[in-house]
Amino acid sequence: MRGKELLTPEQRLELMQVPMDIDERDLGIYYTLTSQDLMFIKSRRRDVNRLGTAIQICVLRHLGWSLPNIKVIPDKVIEYVARQLQVDSSVFSKYGQRENTLYEHLGEIREEYGYISFSPKEYRKGIKYLMNRALENSDTMYLIHETLSNLKQNKVILPAMTTIERMVWFAKMIAERRIYRILTQALTDEQKKQIDEMLEVATDKTISTLAWLRQDPGQPSPDSFKRVLDRLEYLRNLQLKVDVSSIHPRRLRQLARIGARYEARSFRRFKEEQRYGILVAYLINLIQDLTDQAIEINDKVINIFFRKGKKAQENMQKENGKALNQKLLRFVDLTTVLLEAKAKGDDLDHAIQSYISWDQLKQERDEAQDLARPINYDYIDLLKSRFRYLRQYTPILLEKLEFKSTEANESLIQALHVIKDMNETNKRKVPDDAPLDFVPKRFQNHIFDSKGNIDKTYYELAALTKLKDYIRSGDIHVTDSRKYKDLEEYFVPEQEWVEAKEKGTTGLYVPLTAKEYIADRKRALADRLYWLSKNINSLEGVSLEDGKIHVDRLEKETPEEAEQLSKKLYSLLPRVKLTDLLLEVDSWTHFTRHMTHASTGHEPTAKEKKALLAALMALGTNIGLTKMAEATPEFTYKQLVNASQWRMYDDALNRAQATLVNFQHRLALAFYWGDGTTSSSDGMRVQVGVSSMYADSNPHYGHGKGTTFYRFVSDQLSSYGVEVIPSNAREAIHTIDKILHHETDLQIKEHYTDTAGYTDQVFALSHIFGYRFAPRIRNVGEAQLFSIDPPKEFKRIQSLLRKIKTDVIIDNYDHALRVAHSIVKGKVAASLVLNKWGSYNRENNVSKTIRYMGQIEKTLFIIDYVTDETLRRRIQRGLNKGEAMNALARAVFFGKRGELRERSLVAQLQRASALNIIINAISVWNTIYLDEAAKYLENQGLLDRELLNHVSPLNWEHINFLGEYSFTSKPTSLDSLRSLNIN
Repeated sequence: MRGKELLTPEQRLELMQVPMDIDERDLGIYYTLTSQDLMFIKSRRRDVNRLGTAIQICVLRHLGWSLPNIKVIPDKVIEYVARQLQVDSSVFSKYGQRENTLYEHLGEIREEYGYISFSPKEYRKGIKYLMNRALENSDTMYLIHETLSNLKQNKVILPAMTTIERMVWFAKMIAERRIYRILTQALTDEQKKQIDEMLEVATDKTISTLAWLRQDPGQPSPDSFKRVLDRLEYLRNLQLKVDVSSIHPRRLRQLARIGARYEARSFRRFKEEQRYGILVAYLINLIQDLTDQAIEINDKVINIFFRKGKKAQENMQKENGKALNQKLLRFVDLTTVLLEAKAKGDDLDHAIQSYISWDQLKQERDEAQDLARPINYDYIDLLKSRFRYLRQYTPILLEKLEFKSTEANESLIQALHVIKDMNETNKRKVPDDAPLDFVPKRFQNHIFDSKGNIDKTYYELAALTKLKDYIRSGDIHVTDSRKYKDLEEYFVPEQEWVEAKEKGTTGLYVPLTAKEYIADRKRALADRLYWLSKNINSLEGVSLEDGKIHVDRLEKETPEEAEQLSKKLYSLLPRVKLTDLLLEVDSWTHFTRHMTHASTGHEPTAKEKKALLAALMALGTNIGLTKMAEATPEFTYKQLVNASQWRMYDDALNRAQATLVNFQHRLALAFYWGDGTTSSSDGMRVQVGVSSMYADSNPHYGHGKGTTFYRFVSDQLSSYGVEVIPSNAREAIHTIDKILHHETDLQIKEHYTDTAGYTDQVFALSHIFGYRFAPRIRNVGEAQLFSIDPPKEFKRIQSLLRKIKTDVIIDNYDHALRVAHSIVKGKVAASLVLNKWGSYNRENNVSKTIRYMGQIEKTLFIIDYVTDETLRRRIQRGLNKGEAMNALARAVFFGKRGELRERSLVAQLQRASALNIIINAISVWNTIYLDEAAKYLENQGLLDRELLNHVSPLNWEHINFLGEYSFTSKPTSLDSLRSLNIN
């Protein structure tokens, strides 16, 4: 492929042809003739010219090219257009026998419809348009599609595809040079020398400095914190003063991703500007990553520190159990003696001494005092002796990281400066005028020692604890951080928000004024609450008892006949090896085509595709690249590493996943399970067998540390997204991101989760973003309901209701919508915002507004949930599909007993995404063959199609996951599938 030719012949053909299997939607959009079309077409003489002209008009609308550039027009299209003209479709074969006729008609079409011929002027305009896009995103296919879309939108008749490719190549080259210039123009010769030295292995070292910078920090500890700060300090000493504000964040991330993948020696062959440009982008990104790692390690270490204090108290109670029991028995005996003496009127002093001497009593008191714990059963007093553990790194934390805040938290910032000054000057006494406003309540009884002086240890511990909490909530932000920067930086600027409202491009589905919103929701709430109050005693399966709503359990809805049909269908499916299944699904869907090289942007060749599938299977089954290389004679370990390193990055895996989901979405059988408008999400717990920052202990899941693959499953039984989240994280905060920002054709209108997947804020944001959030809430009858009108207006259910403070919503509504708009635009992830809101010690007004809005939506949902059995069943079916998908995922992820050995979050997500692609491929393969099996049974008169609603494409007994893996089989096509297992 020559430099300026960016596409393969197959890619060009795909872009320049009308799909042979064109769907009804595209037929309707591009090939339905308007009244203007008919008037223009009917002015032609003879049917052949009428039909030919009509096809020319439609192809121009659809593809943008003139008819001579299109090799084949599907019969389906010709017949559809011919029926509208009431002419014989066969005459089209005679159209264009005289070449001048084609171009004469094209000229007339151009004049009638305002099309423009491609010219040098259009070339220059196209380059100018492309430059802005190339500065944002360097992906070749993205730029090709942007070019085609822009020219079509401006009614420019498309030139030869090679011209389009040259435009993209030129724009990419100029944009790349401009970006490299921005990144490198401020570099001094000394900085260039230092960057070059990073690529070398020093004589006293075993790895390059670049490799050292990339090392994983390992398990959270004071030592891992210091290692991260050493790397961060090294990068800061480079003093890379680069203004990247003019570079789009996405483009900067793309360059950083490339920089993260090349080994140090590989950079030596780059041209100077490219080498320094990529490395500077990577190092700027790495500074942010290391800053975030330092904050996260500190957060986890302090949490571990407090957990150990709590554990020490529990152990102390266990060890002192016998002694405590003795003291309690002594107390019981003594009080019994006293009470009996009082009842008899005996002398109490004599009664006490008859039981125990005063010296013995004092000794018992002293011993009990030693055994006793604080009245609030806190363990803060046990932490002081352990504080040396934190002191191993906390002085470095305060010295090397910069914390900023608003005036509201100035007391804490001043306290940190006091502690930092004490560290630097080795002072042991806290100044008497040191700020104390920030000290949490639980520390109040410990902050002063017996002499009335501020206790240095408790003062420092209180400040560090508060700092950790305020960073997490966003009340304090950290310089050079990506995750913990100033909250306002995450949101679109105020002026941009104002313009979006004026243009109607907010992407939100609620009124833009608080007055309209309140009026709308007040009316909706009143209607539903009045109805519930009136009918609560007559609803089938629903009752109101003891101030709680009770809902009967759902009965099983899958008929026995459906289970028998499923067994019969699967018995007909041919047995298949997982390797062959992946080859076949790729031959049908071409999902590996989207796994382009991270640096060159090239698609994989035929041989590279097979290596890529082997690497995908190695990671998705969790057997690893080494074992796969041993089990696969065609590929070496180095080939598999290369494929995973350069082609299995997050964007590429997401595109491949979307291709499989979209393919499933177009299959007729999939519509028996759903239409792609509902989905569910659920977590799959995965053990982590190595020390990792991204693994947590959770007693709910048993012993050991782990993480969670949080998976999103459509109603058509495809998985359109997966996230890796900590086991202790609230799943709810991760619910929204994938629903808003997946790359598939699915239009999600309703989403289901279990109880762990919901909060009031998720209810609010879901409504704002235009889809219904429908969780299965545990103990739903105990949930609080809310009203805008006074609860007394709904007498029968008054006890269930609490009034919402609409004044908070009114005062902060616009700001809340600006946050929501920022999420829709991808400026900030919903999970990040929700996590910070959930960490506030004092809930701010925007968070409170979203919560109150969520309470409105939750109330409306709960009323529907308890009164609509159909909705409850729909939720149950959706969650069952997610559980079935997780069951398949566990079966596929069998390597290393399903235990992750990856330390970094990127590597863990790569495995989760590879697994997602495999289970989607299995679902596609099964759907294709289940459809064939269903057709066979139907021909035998043995199929009730209504039962197909209950069949799932997620069984795997007929798939062989084990054995020697070979990718040499020739895959079947959709026209020549494997034979069913009929015998």
